[in-house]
Amino acid sequence: MPATPDVNHVDVLIVGAGLSGIGAARHLQMELPNKSFLIVEMRESLGGTWDIFRYPGVRSDSDMYTLGYKFKPWTNAKSIADGPDILAYLKEAASETGVDQHIRYGKKVVSADFNSAVGQWTVTLEDAKSGERSEVTCNFLYGNTGYYSYDHGYLPEFPGIENFKGQVVQPQFWPEDLDYAGKRVVIIGSGATAVTILPAMTDKAEMVTMLQRTPTYLLSLPEKDPIARLLYRVLGEKRGYTATRWKNATQTLAFYHFCQRFPKAARKLLMGGIRRQVQGSSVDVDKDFNPPYDPWDQRLCVVPSGDLFRSLRQGTSEIVTDHIETFTEDGIKLKSGKTLPADIVITATGLDLLPLGGIEVSIDGVVGDASDTIVYRGCMLTDVPNFIFTVGYTNASWTLKADLVAEYACRVLKRMDETGLNVVTPHNDDPTLKTEPLLDFPAGYVLRAIEKFPKAGSKAPWKLRMTYHQDYLDFSRAELDDGKLKFTKAATDAPAAEQPEAVTV
Repeated sequence: MPATPDVNHVDVLIVGAGLSGIGAARHLQMELPNKSFLIVEMRESLGGTWDIFRYPGVRSDSDMYTLGYKFKPWTNAKSIADGPDILAYLKEAASETGVDQHIRYGKKVVSADFNSAVGQWTVTLEDAKSGERSEVTCNFLYGNTGYYSYDHGYLPEFPGIENFKGQVVQPQFWPEDLDYAGKRVVIIGSGATAVTILPAMTDKAEMVTMLQRTPTYLLSLPEKDPIARLLYRVLGEKRGYTATRWKNATQTLAFYHFCQRFPKAARKLLMGGIRRQVQGSSVDVDKDFNPPYDPWDQRLCVVPSGDLFRSLRQGTSEIVTDHIETFTEDGIKLKSGKTLPADIVITATGLDLLPLGGIEVSIDGVVGDASDTIVYRGCMLTDVPNFIFTVGYTNASWTLKADLVAEYACRVLKRMDETGLNVVTPHNDDPTLKTEPLLDFPAGYVLRAIEKFPKAGSKAPWKLRMTYHQDYLDFSRAELDDGKLKFTKAATDAPAAEQPEAVTV
């Protein structure tokens, strides 16, 4: 399919050129080659998360056989890959079929209004450099904006931080010229970002300290998957990749359910693994690695090849479990009375969640509130026409869900073409349906913002599942004519006046 020129109307407008957006475009190319599409990206490069985060050691917490796309085998030997390798994979996925030629960079979607009379979206874009606004219309809007703000991370109010004479760094905005050689580094946080940064900085820093209020469950996994390599040799690259993908998805799900059903046994297993890993160090396992919640009540962090534990054994890093009383000029005073000296403080304190990329969505000029809607099959919203979006799993790879949503979007678009009906809208008319939070996940970054997000329903097809295998069956077998998904035809076709000559977007 030739590259989409600078146009002001397309069949499908994809918002976001990250992992989900590139995948969505590839699925459209494969399933609906005659559909025109455009990707608008607010930044000046593709890759989303994998282009934004540049901190030392940045990597995936999911294995690449499931974080990789269904249609593109992961060929790198590493199962747990670093950020640059993942970004290279995304760029290759975008370039090999010309998806990258459909991307318009530096265009932030400010608002989107659906015109019911013609069955069409008018999307307002803002140029990242000039601030100038322009419009593009589309028949179908496809949101792949992720779930967090690209503009800022979450930063708690730290008493006395203005008194600190050292450097404060947010991982989301890592300075390229940060010199930490011989410096004392304190990382505030205990999630995947902190767990990743700590061992990566021990090569140059004098000491790296991870300061946490609450421990996180950690699991050491090998960087390379020997079974995957065997399956590739025996079955070939394509079938070996598919087999490995299913193997890893099944293992992840099985361990998740084991943790949920047998939390005491899971805790014992995880803690036992950590005790073996830190033998010979001064680490207090019960204090620093024993969370007050059950395994997988919050996301479990992967430690590739035990790199964090190795740095603890070598004495180049430490973990301190305590609360901050105040920053001082040269460090952090803790409520226990201890003071941590620091030249650099890294605030790995989490993300600010943002529903639908912060886009103001309206229908016939009436602005809606995302929190008033209910998700349909985890990817559409009640009474919002011709719109689909991607939200991945909290207990497995994001791409597993993104691929399913993209395939489902193509099914819906094909049905619209077959029937000549150009408007599709999920609608709930069940008075017994109860609503619940979209994500049943008590992590701090979720709890801070979940009220702003759409709701989930108490039963299918409104319930958001976190089970890939069940979703795989549901998405592939789902009846489009289920009485909840309404296919209709707009009263009139879009008039010629609304289809002006191509303009630069």
